[in-house]
Amino acid sequence: MVTLGSSRTTLGMRYVLILAIALTPEPCNGASKFLSDHGGSLDDKAFRDEIMNAMGSILGCGGQVDKEQVEKVKAVVAPMWHTMPKTNGRIDRRSLRYITHRYFMQTSSLMIRGFEPSRPTNESHWGAADVLSQMVPAYVESVLESQHKAQHGFTLQDVVDMILTLDQLIFDSESSLLEKVYESQRKPLQRSLSRQGIMQVLREYMIKWMVDAEPADYEILLDNESLSAEVLPHYTEIMSFAEGRIKALDVDRHQRLPKGRSRDMFAMKYSFEDVHELVGGITRSFQSFWQSECESMKSALVSMDKHATGRVPLSNFYNTAINSDWRFGESEAYLRELGALDETSKWIGAQVIIPNYMYATSNCIVSAPHYLVCCVNECETLLAEIESAIQAPTAVPSAILALVRNMTSQTTLDHDEPAHLDKNMISQLEQVAKNHGGMVPLHGRLFAQWLHYVFPRECPFPHKMGAASSMTPTEYGEDYIALQEDMEKHASNMTDVHLTVGKEELQWMSQWSEDEELMLDYQGELGSSFSWRPYLVIGSLLLLAGGKWGGILSSGKKGTRSVPASLHSHWV
Repeated sequence: MVTLGSSRTTLGMRYVLILAIALTPEPCNGASKFLSDHGGSLDDKAFRDEIMNAMGSILGCGGQVDKEQVEKVKAVVAPMWHTMPKTNGRIDRRSLRYITHRYFMQTSSLMIRGFEPSRPTNESHWGAADVLSQMVPAYVESVLESQHKAQHGFTLQDVVDMILTLDQLIFDSESSLLEKVYESQRKPLQRSLSRQGIMQVLREYMIKWMVDAEPADYEILLDNESLSAEVLPHYTEIMSFAEGRIKALDVDRHQRLPKGRSRDMFAMKYSFEDVHELVGGITRSFQSFWQSECESMKSALVSMDKHATGRVPLSNFYNTAINSDWRFGESEAYLRELGALDETSKWIGAQVIIPNYMYATSNCIVSAPHYLVCCVNECETLLAEIESAIQAPTAVPSAILALVRNMTSQTTLDHDEPAHLDKNMISQLEQVAKNHGGMVPLHGRLFAQWLHYVFPRECPFPHKMGAASSMTPTEYGEDYIALQEDMEKHASNMTDVHLTVGKEELQWMSQWSEDEELMLDYQGELGSSFSWRPYLVIGSLLLLAGGKWGGILSSGKKGTRSVPASLHSHWV
């Protein structure tokens, strides 16, 4: 993510390139089809009509969802579904929200605002502030729930319907920005575009999708491609990516050959619907395009993790930011807010937790009003593998250990790391089971904590609810940037003394906590003698929300580029 400036310099004077930012959520200006732009108020009737249209396959009042799409969703959701504790074969709303969040993260690294797992929720309230609008979660859930009032809870089909509804609403919301681009370029929505015309639209769309700026600054960026290339890292590659999506659309159109569209197709003309479909594909595939940058950042962090603890001393972190890598410049206070700091080691001092940092708000690639595009959560893949094999809400330690012993994590592009399973880790898992009558809940904080220490560079440390936030840089304020003097002070304390001792001597598990938090009530699985307060587990999903990328460069730092101070980019 790139934040462009917090200093108020005048345009034409010196500009400051600041790396990292998020677009502040705008609860009431999503899809033009169902959210009114009149004074920022919600047109309730239009909103409900559009929700019902998106839920057409559920309510029987609209077009049917493609069966192939339904099967694809079920294929992703099924392993999670089998491991959800149920009552009469149904899950509660927190489980519905949990699965929905994980689906979008697994398939496109898309974090839907309001479904962040770090947001508390309870039985009667979603706890979501803005999922396309403040009303979407409760409204969609109420429609789903009304289908079976006799029995509380949600079926697997309800989960699929929720996902498909949100997917449709996200797609609809993208038309609002696209319409504004057409309007700014004086292109009628009814007119088909040439290949050149569609590239003009896409260039402006991508800049406005990724950059938060004042209208005057947008004009400057759009008029100056060299400045755009300075503001947006890998600008040329991004435009090539957009052009590649056009080619993919051409192939798809030839295969489908829409009725009455053959003339446009062979003349290489594109309707508004074509362009809308194209930008929807960009949203869902952009993370895969940008994954190489995420891998590059992880490699840099891993190179600083000499003992494979999944942690980097804060002094090393800032020393790298000063001397070689602009991405690592968040302030100590902001890292603490995000839950990316381990401050429990008396030997080493403050350390940056690699996976918590990788998946933190600060490192999501794109921040739109209703969703964020983040780095792939590698722990999701590991957890999904366990879920697919266990197919139950709980498991005995021996079953989990048999699975994990054969699992590896891709620490870097060229190296797979085996699971860290020593006698201590085996003992810790057995203790978790002992706390729960011999069974390990797969969706509890203690199991997520165990996974973190087994795969310390891939699975985030699960903080207790409320201990960390998913606050974006914009929400946190200007202090999310580390001051140059603070980074230099930390960097001056670098020492190599700890490199002469072993991993265990470093007390690398000093952050381990015995406090359990379960995603929901496991009494049916663990027995009536156990009464655990239900929580939404943070586990391997903590801090997937997003807003900015990497570190921050001060105006005097080597390598900074000049851009308008009011510009903000919400990706790296």
